[in-house]
Amino acid sequence: MQFSRRVLISASLFHALNDSATVAVPMIFPLLYNRHFIIHNYSQIGILSNFGLLTTLLFQFLVVHAGHRVDYRFMLTLSFVGIALTLALIPFSSGYASLLFLYLLFRVFDSFYHTLGLAWVSRTHQSRGIDSAMGIQSGSGNLGVFLAFISVGLLAQKYNWRLPLFCWSGVCFLAGILSFLLVRKMPFRTEDFGAPDFSSWLETVKKIKKYVIGIAFSGASWSVTIYFGPSLLNHKFGIPMGRTGLYLALWIGLGTVIGYFFGPLSLKFGRTRVYKSGFIGASLSLLLLGSSVKTAWAVLGLILFGTFLFLLYPALQSYVGNTVPSQNQPQAFSLFSNIQMISGAVISLLAGVISDEFGIASPFLVMGVLGMMASFYYLVSRRMVNSSQTSDSFPL
Repeated sequence: MQFSRRVLISASLFHALNDSATVAVPMIFPLLYNRHFIIHNYSQIGILSNFGLLTTLLFQFLVVHAGHRVDYRFMLTLSFVGIALTLALIPFSSGYASLLFLYLLFRVFDSFYHTLGLAWVSRTHQSRGIDSAMGIQSGSGNLGVFLAFISVGLLAQKYNWRLPLFCWSGVCFLAGILSFLLVRKMPFRTEDFGAPDFSSWLETVKKIKKYVIGIAFSGASWSVTIYFGPSLLNHKFGIPMGRTGLYLALWIGLGTVIGYFFGPLSLKFGRTRVYKSGFIGASLSLLLLGSSVKTAWAVLGLILFGTFLFLLYPALQSYVGNTVPSQNQPQAFSLFSNIQMISGAVISLLAGVISDEFGIASPFLVMGVLGMMASFYYLVSRRMVNSSQTSDSFPL
């Protein structure tokens, strides 16, 4: 099996275990809130999400600076072992302080894939091949989230909130071993890249600045859904956690399918058309989800949201991968992820506050309005990358 294919399969497994763990923990927050055990209000969920995202943001910078001199396979191993270990420790939390500490430690080990993993996928899949590669790895991450949503909700409802985390600790460890074995004998040369300095960071920022709005919107939308979607369905509409997990699994399940088909969609319709459709559709779906008074409409809004939101991730990753030189790609994807983290951290903290004040549906309405404003900006903007813009040029 050729090097690029092994990297893609390994990275897809890495992405799946990484993102499944990322949503497995927040899925138990509504249960703790319902029982008034450890978590007593939405603001505490907002604090957990905010500090967790900021922790990942900080450590992603450190990972990038270590990436040129520490072997990728060592980083992969450190990440999946740490994720599995902290998932196994979180169920032993006895109070909010211990939960916060262990969750932040978990987010430290969750800081590797979206910088180094994405960079190696991009480096080994150039030009047109990048759309299919980014779609496959993105869809694999969504598949991990899909399985986590289904299993965590059902196991927590039938047994207790601790068992799902123990189970996913084992799953992540096994997936991590398989991911490592696929690339254990592969050459990951980094000697030619050198240590990133301030000028290279500044150069990378300039190259990706046109994508900031889309990156921020996708990160904030993801965070609101992951941290407050379970509470919206469970608390506002009274949907049991098993069905809540199922509906959220449908949300991410459609994202999984969309991810795997992003390459063919981009080839047929053009990356820019697919990107714009995703942005507008996601924004309208958020408005439907936040304004729904009936369960059926809320579920429809959530499912449509999954269909459109996950067109944005591979599209933006492909834009970045084709824009930034190979040696700067760990920095580019670090900035990509960090912009998502910052927007997610800010909106999650605000979402906790406004949910306590105006109701659990209010964060989704806010995100829908912001998305429509950004969509309008994209639609009316006439500034193009160059006068001979192709279907793959970014619409700014």
